[in-house]
Amino acid sequence: MKTLFIRLFRGFKGLLFILAIGIGLSLHLYTQHIINQLRDESKSLVQLYAQMHTKLTETEFSDDISFLFEHVIMKTNFPLIQTDPENNPLSWKGIDVDPDDKSEKAMNKVRRMVENMDREPVKYEDRIFNYLYYGDSRLIQQLQWLPYIEVSIIGLFILLGFIGYANIKRSEQRHIWVGMAKETAHQLGTPLSSLMGWLEVIRSKDRSDIDQISMEMERDLQRLHRVTNRFSQIGSKPDLKETDIITIMKEIVEYIRLRAPQMGRSVTIRETYQEVPNIGLNAGLFQWAVENIMKNALDAMDKEQGKIEVRLGFGANGKRIFIEIQDNGKGIESSNRKRIFKPGYSTKKRGWGLGLTLARRIIEEYHNGKLFVKESKPGQGTVIRIEIK
Repeated sequence: MKTLFIRLFRGFKGLLFILAIGIGLSLHLYTQHIINQLRDESKSLVQLYAQMHTKLTETEFSDDISFLFEHVIMKTNFPLIQTDPENNPLSWKGIDVDPDDKSEKAMNKVRRMVENMDREPVKYEDRIFNYLYYGDSRLIQQLQWLPYIEVSIIGLFILLGFIGYANIKRSEQRHIWVGMAKETAHQLGTPLSSLMGWLEVIRSKDRSDIDQISMEMERDLQRLHRVTNRFSQIGSKPDLKETDIITIMKEIVEYIRLRAPQMGRSVTIRETYQEVPNIGLNAGLFQWAVENIMKNALDAMDKEQGKIEVRLGFGANGKRIFIEIQDNGKGIESSNRKRIFKPGYSTKKRGWGLGLTLARRIIEEYHNGKLFVKESKPGQGTVIRIEIK
């Protein structure tokens, strides 16, 4: 129950739910205020008739009493029943009984109605001439249902919103699983293809080249092991160890530098590293995150000579280490700067939009850091910044 409460009132959905309750309560209180005013007006009118009856009785103008009842009181829009002192119905209006029907069945029905209505005596001195029973008008009855109708409509919209949000989350999860599957296939495909190629080389070469080929195959097998190790750590608490981040960055840059020609890119990568202390990292996951950012920079290249600058140093406050990866690619529109980190977003025709999503999760959730677009200009390039303690 506690978990459900936390889920319900956390974040945007909680604010939406509280807003709906507030709107519903406000509507109810305001409508109740109007209903009470209308009831007071009905009561005042009936009391006015009773007082006028008393005044006119003193002056013995009985005809004026009949005129007041028939042309003023009977013209009102609320239910009204006039009875004698013994509560026998004399006349009525505004109820589902024909005023001209004086049958025993109709009279009994009217008698039952007066039991649930307010009344005002019509008297002179201590003598009661009549009782006036009155109830809520149709307008009041409709107003009583208004808050429930409005709250129901608001609740329906909120329900539809929650359903839509849940569908979006499910769609996002599908994107993630599809993306994970494709990313796995992609990550495993490169070393597997390489291994198959080496097997073909072995079949066509003499024994003197076996040692060199074995080293290359061993490198591919290490790559496979690294890939499987990365995926095995997604979803579990990472093991952070004091690591030389400069060494890690140099390994990543060298890997990208060797990979760029295979992607058909002519890229110059320049590195600038300040001396920084070792920090707690999960080397495998951190490498994966930075690789994805740099691969994204390679994909953004739309010029004959691409340039990537990798900078590492201390931030302005001296407490956080920053890494900036700057490219001279096509840049990012301002409207898309937040979307690039969402699952499924990609500008590539064959992309599945998971690389930067994984990178942000690895940096922010696993390493308590920040990953964001520091600067980007369409046609000029982008600067992606990582900050980590």
